[in-house]
Amino acid sequence: MDQTLSEPAAAGGADERRTILRLRGVSKNFGAVAALTDVDLDVRAGEVVAVVGDNGAGKSTLVKVLSGVHAASSGTIEFDGREVQVPTPQSALDLGIATVFQDLALCDNLDVVANLFLNTELAPLRMDEVAMEVRSWELLKRLAAKIPSVRIPIASLSGGQRQSVAIARSLLRDPQLIILDEPTAALGVAQTAEVLNLVERLREDGLAVIMISHNMDDVRAVADRVAVLRLGRNNGDFSARDVTSEEVVAAITGATDNAVSRRASRNLPPASEEH
Repeated sequence: MDQTLSEPAAAGGADERRTILRLRGVSKNFGAVAALTDVDLDVRAGEVVAVVGDNGAGKSTLVKVLSGVHAASSGTIEFDGREVQVPTPQSALDLGIATVFQDLALCDNLDVVANLFLNTELAPLRMDEVAMEVRSWELLKRLAAKIPSVRIPIASLSGGQRQSVAIARSLLRDPQLIILDEPTAALGVAQTAEVLNLVERLREDGLAVIMISHNMDDVRAVADRVAVLRLGRNNGDFSARDVTSEEVVAAITGATDNAVSRRASRNLPPASEEH
């Protein structure tokens, strides 16, 4: 079976966009434990790919491989058309891969500006206070983020606003790929809508976006494609416009002998499925 997270029949001309990320046969082992096995994934500019799967499916490991926390055990990673290595978090940033982890890593006692520029005190990003404040507003405006002041402490912000700051910080070095790890986890309805609007803005800006999520409503709201991992392996790639939540859940849980598993194995769009 050739189950893959790449090259689906995508809607809206996505196949014509530049492929920013291409994984082929990526595996990650921790001793005798295989966390990822022969994973393929393509992500294009101006595309949101939701990566879904049950607990232990390999989603977090995939994020850490792409963000340089863990080096892949085997396989190839191509970024913007060339094969690369991502051995450290700094190498991921240098390539143009920015990751917003679920814990956000914000300092509650510091204001928005300080959080955006934390750990960038050294050249080439060193700026004076005025320049940092101006740049902060530029980043937040780019996202249409609802932040009342860049001098407000992070502790005073809502969950959605905190996510806005974390995503704005990820844009500081003008990345081509943004990875969002469960960006709406533990948020209310209004805050979730706020964050999903941020994801839409990233796509409109032409960025490639990987969104890890357990929430199928969120996935269907913003994703162009849904890529399923199961037990560390590819288990389907679907057009979010056409696939149903039930079909995705079937791929997540490993249901067999049904339309979704047969389609995933052939990597065909829903419209071509025989009835």
